[in-house]
Amino acid sequence: MASRSYRVCAICQRVAGVKMMFRGMSAVAHPQPQADFLKGELHRKHPGVTNLKTLRLPEELQIAAQSVIHRAQVPQLPERIRKLTNFLWSRKRAVEDVTLRQKGVSLEKELWEKAMQKRGDIDEQVLEDRIRKKVFSELRRTTYHWTPLKFDEEMGVVYMAARLAGGYAAVRRALNEIKKRDPSFAPQSLLDFGSGLGTVAWASHSCWGDSFREMVCVDSSGPMNILAERLLKGDDERAEPHIKQVYFRQFLPVSPKVQFDMVVAAFSLSELPDAKEREEAVITLWRKTSSYLVLVENGTKEGHQMLMEARDTLVKKKEKTVHDPRPASVFAPCSHKMMCPKLAHESVTPCNFQQKYHPLPLPGHNDRQTEKFIYLILSRTEPAKSETEGVEWARLIAPVLRRTRHVHCRMCCPDGQLQHLVVTARKHSRDVYRCARNSDWGDQVPVIQKVEEDAVHSESE
Repeated sequence: MASRSYRVCAICQRVAGVKMMFRGMSAVAHPQPQADFLKGELHRKHPGVTNLKTLRLPEELQIAAQSVIHRAQVPQLPERIRKLTNFLWSRKRAVEDVTLRQKGVSLEKELWEKAMQKRGDIDEQVLEDRIRKKVFSELRRTTYHWTPLKFDEEMGVVYMAARLAGGYAAVRRALNEIKKRDPSFAPQSLLDFGSGLGTVAWASHSCWGDSFREMVCVDSSGPMNILAERLLKGDDERAEPHIKQVYFRQFLPVSPKVQFDMVVAAFSLSELPDAKEREEAVITLWRKTSSYLVLVENGTKEGHQMLMEARDTLVKKKEKTVHDPRPASVFAPCSHKMMCPKLAHESVTPCNFQQKYHPLPLPGHNDRQTEKFIYLILSRTEPAKSETEGVEWARLIAPVLRRTRHVHCRMCCPDGQLQHLVVTARKHSRDVYRCARNSDWGDQVPVIQKVEEDAVHSESE
């Protein structure tokens, strides 16, 4: 019995030896590229990780918001929150006049063709009037009717209850991209265009603390500026504001030469009525930017289109009057200068991201919610090239699917292409594999150029 057991052990040892031999041959045939892109960091904290854990509002802000809501006693608040949230999420851009005219001409031509086929004895003037009425009726029925948001004191409280925590989470996540990738940046001045509740000031303060000497919040709505100031003072008029050096204005600073270290427009471009006004606003904001311009919108197709329009305006078009000659370069989330590859597809899916957060403790609010948003950061300086030769960074544009010994990553790559990469330790090196496994939607992952053939297929599937 003992000899039989000994023979079995001997056979097992031989099989193990053969396996080890083949593994050694495989390693020689497919050498794993080695690259020191971790810079001494752990895999779960690699340089491309910019996601944040579930966010909470700063305690002072949450207490002030709850106090304001308690004092306001807004009737049917939960229902009004639900309606406003649905309205904001389904909001579209106003239809441009040119598009409307083209649609009207096309519809009129189609109706005339149908009328000519019938060839009845109808007076031509009567027929023309009928067609014109039908065109106007159809345009009214099928055209999205954009209306600006108007705030009084009560509506401001409803908006705060619906959007304060989600808006803060989106802006805080976008700013973390700058804080993580440019640790030496210590902004002293901030311009917040369309400041609303002042969430940008709170999010910026949570990132850079008291480095700011001036925060200028611009919003055309007087009631919203008053509400934002109440939140800063903890809903106590006699108290000192929690964040110092915050100034509220209803108009942008006039001088084109006045610049700010950081300029932010969060959920503001969607409040402008047409493409021309959005373009003018973006150019004006860029003139006032000395380091970073940050744009944030809802994570919808409309939000995506607006930010891609802004990107094209600043990266491709040349200003007539140049006050700062440094050109715009895309800092995040795009890893390239080419056209957004998602816009090249017939069925456009927005390039959005998400951030989990704890909402205000109100009836009907879950303990955790997810804010889906789109952001764009432009810089006055060219992004620093990868310090590690042969390594580039791609942006994860979907949740990472973790499987046994492999990970599925859908990425927007530095060559402007969407790719679905199946990452394994054997093909891509242990470091790349562990970085991918510890990354998630919105992070960047290292792509080693030597293994390009492992990009299995594009997002077009």
